[in-house]
Amino acid sequence: MEFSAATALSELAELELRLRLLLPADLYAVAWVDPSPATLMQIFEHLRTLQHLLTNYVPREVCDRLPRPGHPQYRWQTGSLLFTDLAGFTRLLEASATQGRAGAETLLTLLNRYFAQMIEIISKSGGNLLEFTGDALLVQFTGDGQRNEVEQAVHAGLRMQRAMQDFATLKTPQGCLSLKMRVGVHAGSFVTADIGTPMRMGHVLLGRAVQIAKQAEGEGEVGCVSLTQATSDRIRQQFRLRAGHPGHVFVVDDLTTAGLGEYDITLNRRRAATPILFDRSLSGLIAEVQAAVQMIEPLASYLPRSVLQLLVDNAAQRNIPPAFPTIAVAFVNLMGLPESVDDARPEEIGNIVHCFSQAFALMNGAVERRGGILQKVTYHSVGSEILIHFGVLNPDEGDAQRAFEAILAIRHLINQIPPPQVQGETIQLSCRMGMTYGPVFAAEIGAPRGRREFNVLGDTVNTAARLMSRAKRNQILVSEALYQQIGDRYEAHLLGKLLLKGKTQPQPVYSFD
Repeated sequence: MEFSAATALSELAELELRLRLLLPADLYAVAWVDPSPATLMQIFEHLRTLQHLLTNYVPREVCDRLPRPGHPQYRWQTGSLLFTDLAGFTRLLEASATQGRAGAETLLTLLNRYFAQMIEIISKSGGNLLEFTGDALLVQFTGDGQRNEVEQAVHAGLRMQRAMQDFATLKTPQGCLSLKMRVGVHAGSFVTADIGTPMRMGHVLLGRAVQIAKQAEGEGEVGCVSLTQATSDRIRQQFRLRAGHPGHVFVVDDLTTAGLGEYDITLNRRRAATPILFDRSLSGLIAEVQAAVQMIEPLASYLPRSVLQLLVDNAAQRNIPPAFPTIAVAFVNLMGLPESVDDARPEEIGNIVHCFSQAFALMNGAVERRGGILQKVTYHSVGSEILIHFGVLNPDEGDAQRAFEAILAIRHLINQIPPPQVQGETIQLSCRMGMTYGPVFAAEIGAPRGRREFNVLGDTVNTAARLMSRAKRNQILVSEALYQQIGDRYEAHLLGKLLLKGKTQPQPVYSFD
């Protein structure tokens, strides 16, 4: 059968709804008006670039085991988790913010140089970068019975700490500043799960091992690699250790350069290959576009819709300009579900994952309906954290109001979700929240041609997290800046001035019980 332009238009019509989210508006319009081979070639080239970008936005495990969007899946894994946290970034951000757009570009260049070095070390050490958490990283080293993944994680941590020498003296308009890092490692078993709806998925880790690994980083010191006591027992013969905070030890870096080396032997698989076009006929191009859409859709579902649109619109340039917007930021601490998998029977794990998927989907719906972004699920010493923000792409005077409405809706939704049972006992599902309003650094961070993501960083984000940590169950704590934005529309009471981590002076904090 001769493949005409009319046939091409008919084939594209069947893909139209799926292409809406994956094509920039001008290319979408051209495709509908002129479905010629030249146009289809443009679509294919765009989708090929977009697929490459998206594979760098998600963990390797997602690419290796593409999920069916909207169908939760999970599995137990055993390995070592490495958390990092960057010290000194807030001062560096403040120094750069005074320079406007030029400062944003300079800061992004520096930050991406840092991430590029760390990502290269992680890769050479056999690690799998699961996510960026602001300026921090979460890395997984998988146990396979042949390698000591704890040793690999420690090697990676030591190499990363040594690489921080490149960031010890940084010249800024406010003088010389420095970046330092804490590293924590814990080995154990945990559940990895893909949750959510066909429109929005999330890749999460569940289990106490994740929380303990986060605590190991929190109990660490800058320049050191901190291990939990139980984890350190597996590498006592390979490294010298010294006592740290209760339940933790530090690795003494007395290895020679040759002794530490630059890499560990790893069997990490490469990411999925970018599609190559062999058939440039009209029918061949249509088939390739269909195949590309089929591959891209599961990856695209892991990004918030507005961030996906940003990536789609900037795919040709492969560059999202950085900025310093003033936005509303909130953290929701979901407690009860993540830590319950360790005590659950095998047949109960699916119910826990399904409940988490419900909560994630409903929270995302409440946020997106009001124009916000549910950035991701991150990790806390108790439960899981969900980062939410309003105004990063299109700042508006109503951002704080809509953000607060979303948080109220989320609190109500979580209280309405029927919690699952573990060994006959109903899980105590609850949440606590922290909110603030202020400037952030918004940028696409990571390795310029490798693993990266669009994220928000800075003191405003940190303050929201620390307010959340001080809240009680089902309580919302907000800063003075956020309270001034929402005015007297809601009944709140002043708790007083609290000294939050990272602040030199007590801060006024308001509570919504």
